[in-house]
Amino acid sequence: MTEPAGTVPVMGTVHHLDDHRPTPPDTTGPVVNLVKDSAPQPAAPDSAPAVRRVSRAVRTARALRTAVTHERTRTAGRFTVRHGMYIVGGGRIVARRAWEGRTASRYERMLRAAEAAGNLDLATEWEERLSRFRAARHQRRMDLLSAPVRAAKGAAAAAGLTAGGLLLLGIVLAVANENFADLATPTLALIELVRWIVLIITVVWGPLVVLGPWAALLALWGVGRHQQAAPQWVLPARAADAGAPITPSVVVTALRDLGIAPLRKAVKEMGDAGAAMLGPIRIAGCGVEVDVTLPSGVATDEVQKRRRKLAENLARHEHEVFITLPQAARTVRLWIADSGALDEPIGPSPLMTDTTLTADYTKGKAPWGQDLRGDAALISLYQRHMLITGLSNQGKTAALRALALWLALDPRVEFRVADLKGVGDWGMFDGLATVLIQGPTDDHVIEATEMLEDLVTEMERRIQAPPGTVFTPLIGIVDEAQVAFMCPVLDSEKRPYGGSKATARYFMAARKIHNQGRAVDVLLFQGTQDPTDQNLPKLVREGAHTRASLALGTESQARMALGDKAVDGGAAPNLLRPGLDKGTVVVASDGIKIPAGQAAITVRTHYISTDDAAEIATRAKALRGAVTTHHTIDRGEERDPLTDVLTVLGDTSRVLTTDVLKRLTALSEDTYGTWSHLDLKRVLDGTGAEPYKSDGRMVVGRERLARVLANRDAEGSASATE
Repeated sequence: MTEPAGTVPVMGTVHHLDDHRPTPPDTTGPVVNLVKDSAPQPAAPDSAPAVRRVSRAVRTARALRTAVTHERTRTAGRFTVRHGMYIVGGGRIVARRAWEGRTASRYERMLRAAEAAGNLDLATEWEERLSRFRAARHQRRMDLLSAPVRAAKGAAAAAGLTAGGLLLLGIVLAVANENFADLATPTLALIELVRWIVLIITVVWGPLVVLGPWAALLALWGVGRHQQAAPQWVLPARAADAGAPITPSVVVTALRDLGIAPLRKAVKEMGDAGAAMLGPIRIAGCGVEVDVTLPSGVATDEVQKRRRKLAENLARHEHEVFITLPQAARTVRLWIADSGALDEPIGPSPLMTDTTLTADYTKGKAPWGQDLRGDAALISLYQRHMLITGLSNQGKTAALRALALWLALDPRVEFRVADLKGVGDWGMFDGLATVLIQGPTDDHVIEATEMLEDLVTEMERRIQAPPGTVFTPLIGIVDEAQVAFMCPVLDSEKRPYGGSKATARYFMAARKIHNQGRAVDVLLFQGTQDPTDQNLPKLVREGAHTRASLALGTESQARMALGDKAVDGGAAPNLLRPGLDKGTVVVASDGIKIPAGQAAITVRTHYISTDDAAEIATRAKALRGAVTTHHTIDRGEERDPLTDVLTVLGDTSRVLTTDVLKRLTALSEDTYGTWSHLDLKRVLDGTGAEPYKSDGRMVVGRERLARVLANRDAEGSASATE
């Protein structure tokens, strides 16, 4: 049997492709082909309505489910529940406050908390407050027994005085107006006033009765919203992420979930749920501070290593939690900032706000910034060499310059400055410093090195001065000192300017100043970038009394900048955020107040712009008068050591090295007065005219030296190159 086009046989039943309605199988006869143009078969009388009812119910159910589960519906539901619970929670909070205000429950709660924390002094204080509260409450209750009698007497006395006063006033009016009727005028005026008051109350009472409950609900809603008194699941996501208040339970939970098994086990076993570990939580600047005594088996460095996880457990960013080690054993001190507080700038420097401010190098302290507690960070610079380091563009120059500007307000202080960046950051010291070198080239490094060597010469002069001689402070400042340490240039005696060997001129000058300079008030302040053993030798960085660091990249750099003791004690400039924590320094020094038990302190320095620095420098110049600033170092007469040696040899074929040194000193004491046999040997080594032994004594040969100079002149002549 042939099936018409457009039909599909399915298990004995043919469905037309254009017919989407189900067709029940025909079990009474052969298969029936449904042609497209054939008339539709009528359905059973009650079957079609049944199908429509089911379809409508399904659609209705699906629509209801979609409407209920839609995000807008859920958002509206959370909004309704949240604000409704604000009213309920606000009512609960107000009721609790009222109850605590009338009863001793607040004192008892604080007493239990102090006992749980093991703070017996605080527990005793709250017990005394509880006793005073109960005594005062008993007195008030006793006073209430006699209150009705006193109130009745007071009311009778007030009524009598009022009536007498009105009568006296009426008599005065009657006499003045010569009208006996004025005797009752004051009383009638009082009655009229009472009538108007009653009338106003009658008019206002209705709206007050209507608006009063709504105002009360609004007040309760405000209290609940401020305290976020609603279930967590209906609160906005932003409110949950804003940084929860730091409470003992929050701190204990954060420590428990650090992933340290002994700590977690100890917290679970404590009967007070870990409260005994915590000292009192103290307000500390823009955050709070708490000491945590760790249980046995938990090391302090285990907590330090998990700083990021601890911060996240406290709903804070890593840079908002600082972990230090106080003096007590097995104790860590947590400082937890208010969420976002460290991103807010601090106020301007007192050098800008107080135009009458002066400095005292000997007894004063420079206003450098604020510590994390919000207290002023003051630092003494008296007889302390300084080193400040950090990554590029983190505020190193501004932080160092701020200290120099404060010192400039003391007219006694002399400055010699070398800025090896050379972009004008220290330009305001022109006319303030006696030496100002600005530039990044090798020639500028040579100038800076000779500036330091002049400081060494002045230091040695002061050391040899008679006892009791008073010296003015002399501050040498080298910014971008890494440029000097990395300089490869050799001088005429083949000594390098840079490097960390004993032959390096800049290195040795810095070391000499570090060794003896502070005793005669010759100090060296250095600023350097990205410290390494190559651009900041160990002996130089350890010679600084005050060591400060801005943001660094690694812990090894932090150890170079501040020393092992400070880093082991919790100092972590490598955890500062480059760019975001500009001007924030970690300081290790005895010149600044550091909390007991800590090896370093974090300071947010005041930023002084270049224009503001120029204003301060102008005030400093007015205090000290005109200062001539030299931009180069007077090197004196340039001498050629080989030529001078040949000169002092004269016509003698061989001269003892001792005699050569004496003759050189006589030729130029400024240049050769400090020379030793090693200096002479260093100049002649590698030339072919080295000192040699003759008859068992070291001599210098004239013929050899003359040959060396002749060859050198020939190599350097124009004809030699043609």
